Amino acid sequence: MPVVKTESIQMAQRGQLTVPKQIREKYALKAGTQFTAIDLGGVFVFSPRLSRIDDLAERIADDLSEKGETLESMLLALREERESGNAA
Repeated sequence: MPVVKTESIQMAQRGQLTVPKQIREKYALKAGTQFTAIDLGGVFVFSPRLSRIDDLAERIADDLSEKGETLESMLLALREERESGNAA
């Protein structure tokens, strides 16, 4: 099991956080590096990788739109399936 090392950081007046030097050097983080912030119920994860969720959701919506599907039509189909007893 890997050793987990914690670092203490303090938020500056304007909400800025400084990533400790050891971490910046280890992961080659530079000024301007973008992070994805994830709130896990009060535990915060900052990842230097951009989230792809919004991009994927937009691509799915575009694909469905091209096929004439809307959120409303999918919800209606789901409701009809449930009412017919075929849905789990």
